[in-house]
Amino acid sequence: MQIYATFDHSAYLEMVITKLEQQGIEDIFAVPLDKQKEDIKLFDTIHKSDGISLFNKGMFLAVIFSVIGASRGFVLEWGPIYWGLIGAGGGFLLGFITDLILMKLHHKKKVLKGKSSEVILIIDCHTKDGELVEKILWEHLAMGVAKIV
Repeated sequence: MQIYATFDHSAYLEMVITKLEQQGIEDIFAVPLDKQKEDIKLFDTIHKSDGISLFNKGMFLAVIFSVIGASRGFVLEWGPIYWGLIGAGGGFLLGFITDLILMKLHHKKKVLKGKSSEVILIIDCHTKDGELVEKILWEHLAMGVAKIV
């Protein structure tokens, strides 16, 4: 029987390995996982989307600022068309930059706050020891456990 468990890299992992060795289980294999080092993509592709849009606030503010710019343009020197375009460009840039800053701040918090597995523990044992091993893993804060008979 094989039992797989995921852990944070912490003292609990060392304690679980020690406890399993004390119980006579010696086929233990620990595999550390690499963290993703890819930077955030600003633009989605057709094959991969992260669900974050940087254009929503920009388009919303572009519409509002262009209407305000066009209506004020009737009394200003360049006229409503130029002031409407200036308002649309300014509103879009303001919304885009706001979304970009909020996304960067939110992404940093999400990475720091989120919990992810760092080590996979693979244990080979007899079927009769399966329940004991699983109990020991859960007692030492395993993030997930799977058994293959």
